[in-house]
Amino acid sequence: MSNQGLFSRRRPVLPPVLPRGEVLATYNTYADAQGAVDTLAKADFPVKTLSIVGNDLKSVERVTGKLTYGRVALAGAASGAWLGIFFGILFFLFSPTGSSLPFVFAALIMGAGFGMLLGIASYAINRRRRDFTSTMQVIASNYQIIVTPDLVNRARNLLAGVHDPDPAPVDPTIPPTPPV
Repeated sequence: MSNQGLFSRRRPVLPPVLPRGEVLATYNTYADAQGAVDTLAKADFPVKTLSIVGNDLKSVERVTGKLTYGRVALAGAASGAWLGIFFGILFFLFSPTGSSLPFVFAALIMGAGFGMLLGIASYAINRRRRDFTSTMQVIASNYQIIVTPDLVNRARNLLAGVHDPDPAPVDPTIPPTPPV
């Protein structure tokens, strides 16, 4: 999945509607669907006509471990240390004398201590509600690539490995020339 870069042009937000067109292919993983789109992009296919649609969305929570007072204290100390070092550096930068470097170290230690205490207090209050850590994901059962109907055959040929060197549009008003 790619997102807009920091210096890229902003595009208008598209309305939340399902894309229309024909199903080019169905894949079990997003990586496979993305690989197919990459294959088409490398073959100079107009990828703006493609969409990847995830079907049958499921919320998956993976348990990563059991919460203990030690883990909570360590996590609280780490987040507090970051906040402490931030304030310590601010004090260092805006102090009239340049000799306030020990304040950065002191702010780091104080931030870690307060973070640890707050983490332990929060865990003690909420202990019986949630005693584990986890990560949450939304996963689709399958992924379909949708393409406009006029380009579906060309896209299928490119995915099959048949490269069309000149995809010139066919004018329906001109009759086809008979083979010689």
